[in-house]
Amino acid sequence: MRNKNSKGLAILLIALGALILLGKLTPFLGSLFGLLIAVAMVGLGYYGIKQGNAFFGWVILIIGLIVLISKLAWLIIPVLGIGLIIYGISTLKGRRSY
Repeated sequence: MRNKNSKGLAILLIALGALILLGKLTPFLGSLFGLLIAVAMVGLGYYGIKQGNAFFGWVILIIGLIVLISKLAWLIIPVLGIGLIIYGISTLKGRRSY
């Protein structure tokens, strides 16, 4: 007698294998899947915290945030630099907008 779960497991394994191949074979999709996995980890960590499994939820959430920040460093650092320049110029002019 065949187990009904074996068909679902086979489809899951095929889908995961296809995602891995797409991530490794194409440079753009690889970085996109890296971001997707980091966002999924943050979402799963948040879901784990809300469902009552706080320890593992926080662990997955923190790891996901670290991975997400490292993936988006190319965007975060220039934005931080632009913000520091604007703040420095406003300080030199003597205006405080905060």
